[in-house]
Amino acid sequence: MLMVVLSVFCLFPVYWMIVTSFRPANSIFETSLWPSAASLDNYVYALDAIPIGRMLVNTLLVSALVTVAQLLTGLLAAYAFARWRFPFDKIIYTLIALTWLVPFQVVMIPNYLLVANLGLLDSLAALILPHFAGALAVLLLAQAMRSFPKEVIEAARMDGARSWRILWEVLTPNLRGTIASLAILIFISTWNEYFWPLLLSRTPENSVVQIGIQMFMTSEGTAWAPLMAAATLASLPILAIYVLLQQQVIQSFTKSGIR
Repeated sequence: MLMVVLSVFCLFPVYWMIVTSFRPANSIFETSLWPSAASLDNYVYALDAIPIGRMLVNTLLVSALVTVAQLLTGLLAAYAFARWRFPFDKIIYTLIALTWLVPFQVVMIPNYLLVANLGLLDSLAALILPHFAGALAVLLLAQAMRSFPKEVIEAARMDGARSWRILWEVLTPNLRGTIASLAILIFISTWNEYFWPLLLSRTPENSVVQIGIQMFMTSEGTAWAPLMAAATLASLPILAIYVLLQQQVIQSFTKSGIR
C-alpha cells in the first residue's frame, strides 16, 4: 500500500504536466483533474513556435553519441585498470574517481574556452566533446571486470586469445547487464543536460529540446500551456525507454553503487 501511495505521489506531476498541456490558455490554472475543454492547440503552437522536431533529433543524436563514446572509452580504460599493472595505476584511478566528485559547472568555463578556441561554438560537436569520457563509466566497468572470474580469462589466454579479443569476445558479452544499465544512466543524464547547451547554443536549429522548453519563459511572462506541451513531447522518448527497459532502469540504480 505504501508503494502504491508513493507511486501516485511520484507520477502525479507527470500526469499534471500532460493534463495542463491540453488546457486552453484561459483555463490554465484550473484545478480539475481533467480539462473541461481539451485541445491540441498548445501542441500546434509549440511546434510552430520552436523547431521542436529538429531539437528532439539533436537531443537524441547527442545523447546517443555521448552514450556510445563513454561506453567505448569506459570499456577500454576499465580493462586497463582491472587487468593490467602499470606505474601509478592506483594514483591515476584515484584521480579519475575524484573527477566524478567535481560538478561539471566547475569546469564549464575552461571547457567553453576550449570549445571556442576550436571554433565549435553553436554546434552539436561542442555538446558531445566534453562528455566524450566519463568517470562513472570507468569506475563501474572496472569494478565489474575485477569481479569477473579470472579463471575464464586465463582459459581464454591459454586458448591463444589476446587482450583485445578477451575484452570484446569474453568480457563485454558477459557484462551486458552492467553495460545496458550504464547506457541508460548516461543517456538519461545527457538528455536532461541544460546548462552546457544553454552556454553554447546560439540558434534553435543547433540546440536541444531542453533549451527549446526554456524559450517559452520570457521577460513578458511564461506560456505555461505550450511549455507543458513541449515538456510532454520532450518526455515521451524517455518515458518510452523506461517502459521498454524498466527492468534495466531499476537494475542500473542497484548496480551503480561503487564498492
